[in-house]
Amino acid sequence: QVQLVESGGGTVRTGGSLSLSCAASRSIRSIAVMGWYRQVPGRQRELVATMFSGGLTNYADSVKGRFTVSRDNNKNTVDLQMNNLKPEDTAVYYCNAQYEVNFHIWGRGIQVTVSP
Repeated sequence: QVQLVESGGGTVRTGGSLSLSCAASRSIRSIAVMGWYRQVPGRQRELVATMFSGGLTNYADSVKGRFTVSRDNNKNTVDLQMNNLKPEDTAVYYCNAQYEVNFHIWGRGIQVTVSP
């Protein structure tokens, strides 16, 4: 099973930027969908941005135009560039690999905090 490790989280002011990186322990070339989710206390985990193996992307409406997901099947990494951050973006961000419906592998999560 692939293992996912996130890095790059931290605290940033409103309007600032952060870049998250997810390093996979094995090849991600054959993984159907990879990307990022986030979760705050008391709320369900929600999709942020994903990319299919063929390059198709999917973004939450709340982050469109601000976040960019990228996937490097040679380096086995999935990155999330976050620009123009808002306090509402504060959450624990999780790297995700989806092999098929109802089968997901998750990273342990990394905190992103956006201060007013």
